[in-house]
Amino acid sequence: MLNNTQIRYCLDQIGEMFPDAHCELNHSNSFELVIAVALSAQCTDVLVNKVTKELFKKYKNPEDYLKVPLEELQNDIRSIGLYRNKAKNIQSLCRMVLEEYHGEIPRDRDELTKLPGVGRKTANVVVSVAFNVPAIAVDTHVERVSKRLGICRWKDSVLEVEKTLMKKVPKGEWSETHHRLIFFGRYHCKAQNPQCPSCPLLDVCREGKKRMKGRVAING
Repeated sequence: MLNNTQIRYCLDQIGEMFPDAHCELNHSNSFELVIAVALSAQCTDVLVNKVTKELFKKYKNPEDYLKVPLEELQNDIRSIGLYRNKAKNIQSLCRMVLEEYHGEIPRDRDELTKLPGVGRKTANVVVSVAFNVPAIAVDTHVERVSKRLGICRWKDSVLEVEKTLMKKVPKGEWSETHHRLIFFGRYHCKAQNPQCPSCPLLDVCREGKKRMKGRVAING
């Protein structure tokens, strides 16, 4: 496990690599962000952005999603995985936003998680990106990078990873760290082909050292 000095080094290096890391889901308000993040479960941001480009022209507010039959909404998001379930959740979410939150997306994470299809990760993204509330959303990239580096334990649950990062990263850096870890995992420390040989964190990364030893053994 990394000590605090090593974690600080990792955060600074990743910050230098991806100083402009940000949410890559296209949206123009908090409602669109909720829809986009809900659609992004087990799906790439690139595909979601392709779908929402037309979706957000057709549907401007919660009422618009409830005006159409479920089958029509399903057809509009058909290219996205789990589209049937996501369409159902979106309509239920819109109904709840209108009936219980006066048409406004709640700013509280716990309230957000009451919305159908909105889990803790989605809620953390929304409060962080839309409302500038410090939060760390743990997606597959954040979890993978945190465990490979040794900031967290391999056996840690997603919630344990989030709590560990919240404890070890200064609160004022939570949101930017979340985005930077995603970029680092998406574009550098990839699931299938991590860029270990060129990684500035190799000296402190337990997984990177192990992989490099394996390469030497194979090539040797």
